[in-house]
Amino acid sequence: MLREGHVRVAGIDEVGRGAWAGPVVAAAVVLNLANPNPHAALGAGGRSRVDNLRKVGVRDSKQLSPHQRETLFPIIKESCLAWGVGLADASEIDAMGIVPATRLAMRRAVEALSPPPDALIIDALRLPDIDLPQRAFPFADSISLSVAAASILAKVMRDRMMVELEAAFPGYGFDRHKGYGTRAHHAALKAMGACQAHRKSFRPICTRDE
Repeated sequence: MLREGHVRVAGIDEVGRGAWAGPVVAAAVVLNLANPNPHAALGAGGRSRVDNLRKVGVRDSKQLSPHQRETLFPIIKESCLAWGVGLADASEIDAMGIVPATRLAMRRAVEALSPPPDALIIDALRLPDIDLPQRAFPFADSISLSVAAASILAKVMRDRMMVELEAAFPGYGFDRHKGYGTRAHHAALKAMGACQAHRKSFRPICTRDE
């Protein structure tokens, strides 16, 4: 997209689409890919911030440990031109469905960017409500540095939210399984029923109300 004249290209990714509980969280990251050196040199030899992100191992968040993601989180925020996070909570997911809710979280992440982007690269989903040039690729977090950076921010932010949800609704193990469908989560649902953080439209939660 740089060849097309777009300088502030936001990479966008989400996390939490398949979980039984908690929000879907999206992040948007704008890296200075067009001319990184004048803005922020790091380390000896004037290494750019973008080069530094590659050097420290920014890649698809699923390939990183929780400790690695937490370590990279502040580095990404300090190294990018802009970053934003948006979410759609469980009630919004139940009301509109997971794909529209994911797009809503992504749009909120884009709206949080300052300065605003002039183009988007998105993991999988296009955003028809945003009037900007955009490209969506399967597995974009494995081919775009800005999308990979966004995937890390989104994952860290959501994991932290799930720890807070465990404090608010203790006993479900949200701090461990992050709302996904593990055996421990299923057992907690069977013993305690669903809580406010659960997605009532998702199985197996919805089957318990039938």
